[in-house]
Amino acid sequence: MQKRSIKGRSISKGLASGKALLSKQRISFLGAVDPTTGIIVDKSLAIYGEELTGRILVFPCGKGSTVGSYVIYQLKKHGKSPAAMITSHVDTIVAVGAIIADIPVVDSLAIDPIEQIQDGDEVFVNGTEGYIELQ
Repeated sequence: MQKRSIKGRSISKGLASGKALLSKQRISFLGAVDPTTGIIVDKSLAIYGEELTGRILVFPCGKGSTVGSYVIYQLKKHGKSPAAMITSHVDTIVAVGAIIADIPVVDSLAIDPIEQIQDGDEVFVNGTEGYIELQ
């Protein structure tokens, strides 16, 4: 299968690749994710029980408390963060958390990531130049 390069907007710099973890629901990092294990603990999310560690988290956007930025930082500090994040439209909470944790983030893609990326797809994220590659 040929790689597809899709342009977006750079939010947080860095390079990462891994398997996509797709959530069609918005995520509040405060309360939805255990920062010491990287496991989704919010039972209302379809990805409940999944582990973020090393995955490319694909979701519409964040929601909720500003403490969510610190939760993202704690995930990185504990070695349990996603390798990168792709959002439809990043919110301030996710952007700040990703920047302080050095997690690459791209948003505003030329495609709808929620519809075009499947759970488990291999994805490369270039947060520095603002694009992704689907394999």
